[in-house]
Amino acid sequence: METGGTFDLTLGGRRVCVPYDLYGHGPGALLLPALSTISSRREVAGLAGELARDHRCLVPDWPGFGAQPRQRVPLEPATFHAFLDALLEAAPGPYALGVAAGHAAGYLVAAARRHPNAFGRLVLVAPTWRGPLPTAMPQKAAWFPRIRAAVEAPLIGEALYRINISPPIIGRMMRAHVYGDPQAVTPDLVRAKHAITRQRNGRFGTAAFVTGGLDPVESREAFLALFGPDLPPVLMLRPDGAPRRSGAEMDALAASWLVTARPVPGALSPHEEHPGAIAAAIRGA
Repeated sequence: METGGTFDLTLGGRRVCVPYDLYGHGPGALLLPALSTISSRREVAGLAGELARDHRCLVPDWPGFGAQPRQRVPLEPATFHAFLDALLEAAPGPYALGVAAGHAAGYLVAAARRHPNAFGRLVLVAPTWRGPLPTAMPQKAAWFPRIRAAVEAPLIGEALYRINISPPIIGRMMRAHVYGDPQAVTPDLVRAKHAITRQRNGRFGTAAFVTGGLDPVESREAFLALFGPDLPPVLMLRPDGAPRRSGAEMDALAASWLVTARPVPGALSPHEEHPGAIAAAIRGA
């Protein structure tokens, strides 16, 4: 990382400070980290370092996420669409490359549609559109708003959150579907991820993401409908160790012929686990 700073943006009538990092020199690249309980812009640092040899990489945090105390913002898709609009106004590029990991994919594609001259091409790394609970238990959808409300509640919500983001649970989650190699999930890595979850107001982003409150669309059909000939070229990187249900959605996108699909190693966070391989796939497309 060469420099960093903060964007002062207005979202929903309120001022929001969004930290960012800058890497490298050359044509612009916007790198968006995933949206998850343990996500922050630091997870993209390795990939940004690789791409910095030939790109000027801008890596922001998402509002309400990251490894710092978090401002309260309305945690809903409209906020994140508005965030990218405000970001592209504050730092308009244009960007030779837009990269989005995980749940950021749908938001980046939608932004590229709203801002047709902002990106030369898009890269979606292990793209997802459906949160963990809707993916694992779609038949229990009626319970998701109640679960979110419970985690957001004062006192009891913080207690529920602490129980569900302990280091052992984070380690099991990462070995199960975040990293492809369980041996790469070291105690130091788990401690760093746990520190992200312990930031002030951390439970609100987790509650929204896990229960599907940040899903950019509501169905596979709606996700595929985001793509089309009026977008810049789209490369989708499909990790070979992706969980079955998430992998099926990536395969459906590949089968649509709306994107170019390439296999990469890893699971749901290959940009963090294998930044060199992801950079090579981007360069080789």
